[in-house]
Amino acid sequence: MNALALAGRDAGDAATSQPAPVEDAGTPLSTRIRERVRAAGSRFHANDNIAAFIEPGELDALQEEVANKMRDVLQSLVIDIDSDHNTQDTARRVAKMYLNEVFRGRYHPEPSVTQFPNAERLNELMIVGPITVRSACSHHFCPIMGRLWIGLMPNEHSSLLGLSKYSRLAEWIMGRPQIQEEAVTQMADLLMERVSPDGLAVVMQADHFCMHWRGVKDNNSKMVNSVMRGSFLRDPALRREFLSLISLKD
Repeated sequence: MNALALAGRDAGDAATSQPAPVEDAGTPLSTRIRERVRAAGSRFHANDNIAAFIEPGELDALQEEVANKMRDVLQSLVIDIDSDHNTQDTARRVAKMYLNEVFRGRYHPEPSVTQFPNAERLNELMIVGPITVRSACSHHFCPIMGRLWIGLMPNEHSSLLGLSKYSRLAEWIMGRPQIQEEAVTQMADLLMERVSPDGLAVVMQADHFCMHWRGVKDNNSKMVNSVMRGSFLRDPALRREFLSLISLKD
């Protein structure tokens, strides 16, 4: 099981076998959540899902804590958040954006995905994509915008997913501060568990705004990376067929 992509769900079981940390109502909520994660022996890296450690009703309180700290950041940037009508509500908007939108995959549980048996015993190449994906790099929190292709070789024991479910799972994985190389591996691990195919291929092509917006300001470079599992790794002909059928052109 993938310790990165599924940490939130797996950690729930671990948490029940560990002594519950003592929580002080005067302690910041983010500190209390970190203590729960540590007590469970789990991780809380930027691209980990920690939904299992957030109790009902706490997400709103965590959003308010983030908003308060974001106000401090704006003030340290010498921005007048009291009289500047454009930034008076920026801290709240940024906090809401992080917790419920662009980083939703970190704070919310895995979306429900209906799985169907492979009744017809399909065993031919299936390709899904391109799926539009959006994330933010964990180094600078700059946007990552790109496309994702998935190749599957099912077997008679595989589960089949509805087409839209691949997009939902991709959105959940990418909705965290990420680096592209790890995101594609997380996606592959999740699909291997959900579908159990003979082979899996995941290819992602993306623009990184940490290069466009800052640093070298290169507007043309893209990153393309892939993960191959099972028959895609063993069979060069299958791998070539998949790569020839997907389009990496703009």
